[in-house]
Amino acid sequence: MLPTAKALLASLALLSSLTLIAAQGTTCNITTPCPSSAPCCSEFGFCGTGHFCLGGCNPLASRSLDSCMPEPLCQNAEHTFPDLSRIHTNATYYGGNATAWDWVLDKGNVINTNTSGGELALLLTETNGGTRISSTRYLHYGKVTATLKTGRWNGVVTAFITMSDIKDEIDWEFPGSATTEGQTNFFWQGVIPAQTDGTTEKGLDDTFSNYHDYTVDWQPDTLTFSIDNKVVRTIQRSDHIDSAGISHFPSTPSRIQLSLWPAGINTSAPGTIDWAGGMINWDDPDYTTAGHFYALVKSVSVTCNDPSPAGTNMTSYVYGTNSSSMTPSIAFSQLTTVNSALGGKELANAWATLLVASAAAMFGALVL
Repeated sequence: MLPTAKALLASLALLSSLTLIAAQGTTCNITTPCPSSAPCCSEFGFCGTGHFCLGGCNPLASRSLDSCMPEPLCQNAEHTFPDLSRIHTNATYYGGNATAWDWVLDKGNVINTNTSGGELALLLTETNGGTRISSTRYLHYGKVTATLKTGRWNGVVTAFITMSDIKDEIDWEFPGSATTEGQTNFFWQGVIPAQTDGTTEKGLDDTFSNYHDYTVDWQPDTLTFSIDNKVVRTIQRSDHIDSAGISHFPSTPSRIQLSLWPAGINTSAPGTIDWAGGMINWDDPDYTTAGHFYALVKSVSVTCNDPSPAGTNMTSYVYGTNSSSMTPSIAFSQLTTVNSALGGKELANAWATLLVASAAAMFGALVL
């Protein structure tokens, strides 16, 4: 029997849904960008729509430079944590409204301790894989200070970093086995250099028991790290230009990220485990008593220093064509940062995905 027009339309709609879902599982990189059906390359290298197009979406690996949503403009701020009201606790359903939310919980769990005006606790458990929060707004040069207490356990790493959507990265990291040290590093577009740019600052007063101010002062030509307002390291952009004249220095708008993550686990590389102080001891009394490891964040201050002032009514940063080899241009825009595909529609899409498997069983009958 020939199919009815209604049946044909239903089968075509289902085929379209199946194609989209297949596309959303596609991996992506600069040489293999995403298809038009799932145009956004997430920070984890998978194509999709909705939240794939927000924080971490890589414009160089997406379908086009404007596939990712514009990045919310930097604002000077003093972030404290008297409660969790400014943290969106499900990144999948965060819609890009940086006015309503200051931070997004990308993974894991956070709690508020309600002591000394409020502290944010980042939790690590054997099952949650660690915790990370990201700022909703981006920084395109400026000064950021995080006041925090680190973890103190072998294999457990506390991190305060900036990360751009094309993997420009600036790090403060603290392996829990060394609570008198802090490590600084930076990367350009995710490139791992043959000779690491990381250094270790020693002689700190117990980073687990005491709050310290850790600062990243990122300017167009210099990068300065400080502890408690004392400069401990300065990097010059001019010292990191290769033989082709390409600057290997962070230069693209970046989110601020705070995390507590498990380096000392079986799936980590041996070098990572050694760097972090060995395997995590899940039988540690601190863990068995509280049910988690933790790091505490008291505040994060942000002072923006865009290379040129933003004009009236500017809301976001957008990527443009390369201004020079391997260096994308960045411009201000008045484009919205809010993704209308999220919210109720995203929830409906999630339900639709669940229904596809059962609908697929009917597909053959529709087209026979």
